[in-house]
Amino acid sequence: MKIIVAADKNWGIGKDNKLLVSIPADMKMFRQETTGKGFVLWEERPWRASREGFLLKNRTNIVLTRNENYKVKDAIIVHSIEELMEELKKYPAEDVYCIGGDTIYKQLLPYCDAAQVTKIDFAYIADSYFPNLDEDPQWHVAAESEEQTYFDLEYKFVRYERNK
Repeated sequence: MKIIVAADKNWGIGKDNKLLVSIPADMKMFRQETTGKGFVLWEERPWRASREGFLLKNRTNIVLTRNENYKVKDAIIVHSIEELMEELKKYPAEDVYCIGGDTIYKQLLPYCDAAQVTKIDFAYIADSYFPNLDEDPQWHVAAESEEQTYFDLEYKFVRYERNK
């Protein structure tokens, strides 16, 4: 399983159930990584629940939620890590992407062997965070893009891999 996330310089990933920033090249990379081959899972969020039928197109959408009544047409709903792991056995591990939020990132990080991180060189006000992989001895940087700029915002794509 892989993780895909955009994080600021303090590893902040969101505020008020929203992304901190939308960078077109990051969104394009996300679509390229997950479309067609990606089996995407996420934690049910109130804003998603209010958008009835919200799915990421051309992907198998798996939602991990504690809400026993949560339903989204054409999504696979699971209610525990054990149920999720059983469901994921049906798919190639390299095609499964965890896309958050912060709680599910933390729960599934031990099951992941790669993380595609868009590292944004700016500190936003955030209320949700991704674990700092630079300080985790279980992870190392496997690849890193050149620094890119979106208006005055600098960022780069960094691929982390779990140490074997």
